[in-house]
Amino acid sequence: MVYDLLTFGEAMIRLAPPQHCRLEQTGLLEVEVGGSELNAAVAAQRMGLKTAFVTKLTRNPLGHLIENKAREHGVDMTHAVWTDDHRIGLYFVEFGSAPRPNSVLYDRRNSAIACSVADDFDWDRILPKGKVFHTSGITPALSPSMAEVTLDAVKRAKKAGLLVSVDLNYRERLWSREQARRVMREILEIADVLFTTEEDTERVFGIAAASYDEVARMVAEQFKLRVVAITLRGTQSVKRNTWSAITYCGNELYSAPTYEIEVVDRVGSGDSFAGGFLYGYLTGGAELGLRCGVAVSALKQTSHGDFCWTTREEVERVMNQQSLRIVR
Repeated sequence: MVYDLLTFGEAMIRLAPPQHCRLEQTGLLEVEVGGSELNAAVAAQRMGLKTAFVTKLTRNPLGHLIENKAREHGVDMTHAVWTDDHRIGLYFVEFGSAPRPNSVLYDRRNSAIACSVADDFDWDRILPKGKVFHTSGITPALSPSMAEVTLDAVKRAKKAGLLVSVDLNYRERLWSREQARRVMREILEIADVLFTTEEDTERVFGIAAASYDEVARMVAEQFKLRVVAITLRGTQSVKRNTWSAITYCGNELYSAPTYEIEVVDRVGSGDSFAGGFLYGYLTGGAELGLRCGVAVSALKQTSHGDFCWTTREEVERVMNQQSLRIVR
């Protein structure tokens, strides 16, 4: 089978108290599955791409839960590596309500994939089956060995002729800005497509300007990237946000409509943007990619869980309600 999109990273079990409870007060935890690269694969698969997720899982009920949830959405798990050692990572989400923000607590140290080495993954067998390879800055942040594994995978994907896509996804609870800058600079010098946020380019690379349009251009030129996409969130309150994005491609800047969102669950929205963007980009170019990415991720934020549960028909209906403004 040939995959439109191969994604590589960690998937975790997500545990969240219901009804906006705090962790220390709840007697119940709702169980979901999530992880940046898997979230992106799910969004792209639901839009119509053929996707596969490459990861390392522990052979126990939690590992099988992750596998089954990915397969439920059509994501191929054939290339997952299984181990009897280590553990599945966990993370906890407390959903806030103004003035208390959402909060995330990680419990992922020494997870199966964090303890990986390059020989765990048979890239010579996997990569020839893909068109696009996608990972994020979370994956090399998991451990020093995973920084090496991720860089090796990116190099191999580029050599194999795949389009290399990276979500910067800086997480200060996983590594320092200095560590992220050193590793991600090397990865972005190989990449073709970059997804990032308003803040991360400044925090990791110190790149800032009077407008995000200029930031996108500067990042694209510095790393010789084919595409740079920046998501833009306005936060009136925890549950009232605006959501948009821009993309710089081929010396042209495209700006998406701004959506007003009644946020149910914003976790995974950037990942869904990446998945939706890659669907549109592969089927119609950067302009369609931007429109799809913003619509998919706006809809994702209206349902619980990390995964996107929308359909292509819903996305098309949302896109047709607003027009795209192009800045040249």
